[in-house]
Amino acid sequence: MANISPFPANQSGDATEVANRLAPPQVPAPQRRARDPRLDFFRGIAMFIILCAHIPGNRWTGWIPARFGFSDATEIFVFCSGMASAVAFGSTFARRGWLIGTARVIFRCWQVYWAHIGLFVFIATTMAALDLYGGFDKSYIGSLNLKPFFENPVPQLVGLMTLAYVPNYFDILPMYLVVLGLMPVMMGLERIGFWAVAAASIGIWLLANPYMAGFGPDGIGLSAEPWSQREWFFNPFGWQLLFFTGFAFMAGWLPAPPVSKWLIGLSAAYLVLLAPFGSWKVFLWVDAAMPALGDLIRPTWAVTSEWREKTDFGLLRYGHFLALAYLAWVAAGEGGKHLIATGHSLAARIWAGLLRIISKVGQQSLAVFVFSMALARLLGLGLDLTNRSVLTTAFFNLLGFALIIGCAYTAAWFKSHPWKTKK
Repeated sequence: MANISPFPANQSGDATEVANRLAPPQVPAPQRRARDPRLDFFRGIAMFIILCAHIPGNRWTGWIPARFGFSDATEIFVFCSGMASAVAFGSTFARRGWLIGTARVIFRCWQVYWAHIGLFVFIATTMAALDLYGGFDKSYIGSLNLKPFFENPVPQLVGLMTLAYVPNYFDILPMYLVVLGLMPVMMGLERIGFWAVAAASIGIWLLANPYMAGFGPDGIGLSAEPWSQREWFFNPFGWQLLFFTGFAFMAGWLPAPPVSKWLIGLSAAYLVLLAPFGSWKVFLWVDAAMPALGDLIRPTWAVTSEWREKTDFGLLRYGHFLALAYLAWVAAGEGGKHLIATGHSLAARIWAGLLRIISKVGQQSLAVFVFSMALARLLGLGLDLTNRSVLTTAFFNLLGFALIIGCAYTAAWFKSHPWKTKK
């Protein structure tokens, strides 16, 4: 038979050996970084709290973290988003360079932007339908302060698309969008050194909180509506400090804090001692039990207003969340080992199931967040149609939990591209 090999028949060695010598060396595929169980778990917890907090007239909101201190689920969401961004985007910057990393961030900003627009359109349409066909005594459009949009839609529609019109209740995603947009700047500064990133982040935060530098109460912000002086409820120039703190820890720019009894005690004392200053509910308890102590605490509310402010992310909120996050980090154990269920007992299987569910919700946080914000208004409608008893409130909250869990698993199923043939 004729020799059809591309190599001469008289060449020493066979064609396979030569081909192997000429083939490029096989580079092992990069190992996929394992997901940190702490990230998904705590981000999932935040999603459940956020749903509770946004159901109108929900009794359960009296027991969310915001009722016992300065920080709340928003801090968990922003901090964990920073950590997740270090894994998702930081690795792209490291592997593919600044331009490709920036392109990926821009794509994510595009997704978040349209999630915000879609959420607004859906909720505004739902509220309009309830007012138009529901026959209710209350105005659902007015309950979200959307009357300016419907009364004068032309400028408000332009403002909506340009983020110059950001009504309350719709302000978390715009804040997240701007903070994401700062990431390429920070990654560029990181080439100089981490000190440059820290200086930029702290400097931007100080511009939003000028009282820290003695420059007066008014800092930089973004206008939320053209007919007033109201700014975005979540000022991204203040909240970026928390986002990039989480980013820095996950990226390894900041070392993990040591597990120390002294730090644990200090963090716990900070949370307990400042609870009456950060929560009106706790203050009322202290005032009723010890009126003299309440008289000492009461004057500090006005004095510390800027330091605990939510809009610009005041310093006391930052310290409160760091103390809370440290205790949660210690409780989760090294590598989140306490969030990994072991054993075969009934209790262990139940705990493992809860961990899987909460973590799944945390993994699909953007889809769950958008869904929960729309769902919360409908659950509020359900409460409006009932007597808001303890059992009814529990039913609608648990129904909401079940639905966001279903949303998380559905989003994960679609992301797995099940319609593609797998070899």
